[in-house]
Amino acid sequence: MFLKRFSRLLATVVVVLWAQFAQAENASFSSEQAERGKEKYAEHCAACHGANLQGIHLSPALVGARFDQSWRSKPISVLSFHVQRMPVAAPNSLGEDTYTNLIAFILQANGLPSGTPLPNSQDKLDTLQIPAVTGGVTDPYTPVVHSTEQAKLLQNASLISDATAANPSADDWIRWGNSATGTSFSRLDQINRKNIQRLQPAWRAPLRSGPNMSSPLVHQGIMYLHTYPDTVLAMDAANGQVLWRYEHTGAPRSSAKMGIGLHGGKVLVPTSDLRLLALDAKDGSLIWDHAIDTRAPAATGRAQYQLRTAPLVVGNKVIQGVTASFMPKGGFIVAVDIDSGEELWRFNSIARPGEPGGETWNNLPLDKRSGGSVWHQGTYDEELNLVYFGIAPTYDTGPLLHELDAANVSNAALYTNCTVAINPDTGELVWFYQHMPNDQWDLDWAFERQIVTIPIDGHPRKVVMNTGKMAVLEALDAQTGEYLFSIDPGVQNVITAIDPQTGAKEIDPEKMPDPTRPTTICPSALGSRSWPPTSYSTQTGLAYLPLFEMCMLLSDKGSALLTSGVRISNADHPDAQDGKLARLQAVDLVNKRLAWTHDQVAPISTGMLTTAGGLLFSGDVEPSLKAFNDKTGELLWQAELSEAPTAGLITYRVNGIQYLAVMVGTANLHVGSLSRTEFSGNPVTTAVATRLTSRQTPANAEIWTFALAD
Repeated sequence: MFLKRFSRLLATVVVVLWAQFAQAENASFSSEQAERGKEKYAEHCAACHGANLQGIHLSPALVGARFDQSWRSKPISVLSFHVQRMPVAAPNSLGEDTYTNLIAFILQANGLPSGTPLPNSQDKLDTLQIPAVTGGVTDPYTPVVHSTEQAKLLQNASLISDATAANPSADDWIRWGNSATGTSFSRLDQINRKNIQRLQPAWRAPLRSGPNMSSPLVHQGIMYLHTYPDTVLAMDAANGQVLWRYEHTGAPRSSAKMGIGLHGGKVLVPTSDLRLLALDAKDGSLIWDHAIDTRAPAATGRAQYQLRTAPLVVGNKVIQGVTASFMPKGGFIVAVDIDSGEELWRFNSIARPGEPGGETWNNLPLDKRSGGSVWHQGTYDEELNLVYFGIAPTYDTGPLLHELDAANVSNAALYTNCTVAINPDTGELVWFYQHMPNDQWDLDWAFERQIVTIPIDGHPRKVVMNTGKMAVLEALDAQTGEYLFSIDPGVQNVITAIDPQTGAKEIDPEKMPDPTRPTTICPSALGSRSWPPTSYSTQTGLAYLPLFEMCMLLSDKGSALLTSGVRISNADHPDAQDGKLARLQAVDLVNKRLAWTHDQVAPISTGMLTTAGGLLFSGDVEPSLKAFNDKTGELLWQAELSEAPTAGLITYRVNGIQYLAVMVGTANLHVGSLSRTEFSGNPVTTAVATRLTSRQTPANAEIWTFALAD
């Protein structure tokens, strides 16, 4: 999955959102603009913010320390966004000139000198920044001193008990995927099909730009967010005000992670130097720090361990998956005690010689077996007391290409490309199902396992379903692992048939790697379905898949991602003529068939989110956020974003207001890859790549939230 050497798709020089660009210029304005802005301020703003910009009640001050903490060292466009939200009763109603003049007056009131006029253009405002105070704090992300009300918010937040975790409030989003079942479905319906056109930005908060793909968590009005570099923020979920900040140091570089855990009074945090931390949810102080024992020598070359998933909390155990790119002995899942951080058990994702499944590695010794990374989140079924994870394949595919002529030996390579069900109390493997033995294309089945109850043969049955890179959705019995069914959207050309009883796949022999016989594989190793999580709505009975159609050429040219002798390069997709290679695919689980499809040009870059309001939300690299009718796929609403959105979408409710939140501008492999010009036939990816590489300022990582207009 971690395709560092996949040229053409990743190239030697990857477009990274956190690259360094030329310094932004300090903002300037004319005295005439400031004078006109002063008049408009008195007319439209003074009643709330005070005649002298000092702030009144909940309306913040626009001068002094509050201004310095909120706006210094940030682009003018960030201040402009908030100014244009005013007046509250009629946002964006005063006209561009008036808003520009108001900003000029605010800058003048804070002692900035006049000069050249301030432009109206949003693009130009992106290149201008409000200068820092000489000798003052220059870090725009230093937490501000929170109010008495916000201090009470932290202190009064209740602990998340096992009972709360099992049945959380619809107002909160306390786990990755919203619930232990990982379906990314919300019971909130304040935002719905009837009023979606009233959805508009509510608040934005800046984040540090860097590799990250984390989804926030929200509990009782407090948002907890893992951001770059190895930093955790607690924020007021109603306005984005930082309540506390914890930054872990010690890692040579910060890697992209998918989230954090929240349980009891603790925030559980994976770090880039292979540690699990427990922070006090009320003040961010460190409770314990556990270094995960990899039991391996230091990583060299392409070998490395990493923590990418959000921790899964089950009772007193914090369960964490570990990736293992080219690491001898492979990846694993580890559980630590939530009170002490001490390791309780581990499950090895590569079967050991002499143990069950050990004979499936072509008689390779253990130190020659690698891979089996645990990239994605685990899910939990309380009734069955089972946790479910997906295991990735190995990159060292050469020794497994051909099966040995030996009794009781195979090249299936357990437990790669498996769903594994584990007893969370002991770490014991209860059952497994291998979706694809001997994966020679890096087409993982490694993503989240969602737990749903659907009718099978006329009776309700609890199933574990997942969708791999080939976009084939498969369902298994949650208790036993019995294969139930597969649904293929038709974006792959490797599998020619699937046994309806066992799920065994027939592979096109022409698609097996052979450097002397070039062959086109669809999808590419980036996957038609990749990192962004899918969603399932209990109201529609539909699963929703974010897909992107692309192909790769296996030949003797390109990048050597795998060890089978073939190299990988780009291949044109046969349906690329209209450029609409991105697809939202709804899947009818009840009738085991495809439902509606929405094709679009812009590749999808966020997870899916469904709600009881009858909506499906997704974000893409246009960059935009969109809402669809979850039954029909009709596009109902869209909003332009400042940067490409990343990670999962969440929704929550504070003080009776439902919010929708998304992170933008943070870099990860998925968005960076989709921004490459090498995706033949897709004009949006070319436009996005051009936009990112030609920016005059660094990408502005932010979290955006939306709510209904009054």
